[in-house]
Amino acid sequence: MTGLGLVAWPPAPITTERLVLREPEARDRAAFIELLASPEVHAYLGGPRSREELEREMPAVPERWPGSFVVDLDGAMIGQILLRRATEHLRPAAAGKVDLGYLFLPKAWGFGYAAEACTATLDWLGGVLPGEPVVLATQTANVGSMRLAAKLGFTEVERFQAWDAEQWLGIRSPVVPSA
Repeated sequence: MTGLGLVAWPPAPITTERLVLREPEARDRAAFIELLASPEVHAYLGGPRSREELEREMPAVPERWPGSFVVDLDGAMIGQILLRRATEHLRPAAAGKVDLGYLFLPKAWGFGYAAEACTATLDWLGGVLPGEPVVLATQTANVGSMRLAAKLGFTEVERFQAWDAEQWLGIRSPVVPSA
């Protein structure tokens, strides 16, 4: 996976009705550790990393790179949105396209924050890379993620086996403004 090409980074923070999408800051370190060490968050992602390992390896300011947004609610990180170019994706249909990923702390589940943050991120992406299709892959067993993909307008391209589970690959075609 690589960055987003010639997109100016970082963008100004993206604001929604309830959230701010911004670059990581030092104050987010503990939330990143919690997110990456959470068994619930990583149930469909190969399992969590050890908290001790994360404490040792996580820099004081979590890594900043194009396409990585912290999802902030009332001044606290509740999740992360990731946009990366899928240059070496397992599935040919996804290769070279922008891949959307998201992780949210369990305490933020069930409030619509993921849909709100992903929608804002996709809208931003459509403004800086108009006409760009976006892909999303998730395990079919991850009912919440499958529901979110449908809500965001992703349609199934294929299902495949990887990491000992059935995976789903969807694509969201760009919205082309009418003349």
